[in-house]
Amino acid sequence: MTDHPEESIPEHKSGTAVDVEETIEFESTAEAQTFFQQLKERLLHINRWHSHAGLLSADFILTDSEGNEVERKPQEGDHFRISVPAPGIQSGHGYDWVRIEEITEAAKEVDECTSIRVRPAQNPRGEKDDVAHFYTDEATSNFIIKREGTRITAGVYGRNEKPNIEAAEGLLDKVRNAFVGTGGAAAFSKIQWKALVKGLLKLEEKDSD
Repeated sequence: MTDHPEESIPEHKSGTAVDVEETIEFESTAEAQTFFQQLKERLLHINRWHSHAGLLSADFILTDSEGNEVERKPQEGDHFRISVPAPGIQSGHGYDWVRIEEITEAAKEVDECTSIRVRPAQNPRGEKDDVAHFYTDEATSNFIIKREGTRITAGVYGRNEKPNIEAAEGLLDKVRNAFVGTGGAAAFSKIQWKALVKGLLKLEEKDSD
């Protein structure tokens, strides 16, 4: 665990980087603490991210390490099965895949935070070894929520994002990744993550059991 979740974000060395943040302020620490617990539940309920981000966003499904869909809080070693609004990747059986490599939580009297870091990965249900994602496995997406007194911030931070062209085995996947993983993907990522963090922070949203 870390008191400063940003320190868990890998160093940016090459490719593109994406930083998306939204912040809200509460009148009292008690209100902020209560909302942060709601926000953490939303962050850790991966299968509802699409409903928070809106109809034009990617669809995220949490799976275990073998690619079986699960309805629970994420664990290190789990995967996200992602359906983006673009042609699917063959090696991913129509989906992009990332693996959860780190989940951190920390809490103090004044501050608290939760973070999830994912990295492009192989299709756990596939037979090929290539990374089933439009970015290479050098890329990471870092989802961080934090409370600092009465201020709450939700952010997504992408690092080392490069099109997965060389590692893709099939020609169609190479072409698809070159198309999706270039500038268009960077623009989509910002729109996608902006919609997600805004959706997670919506005060009027009613969470269901």
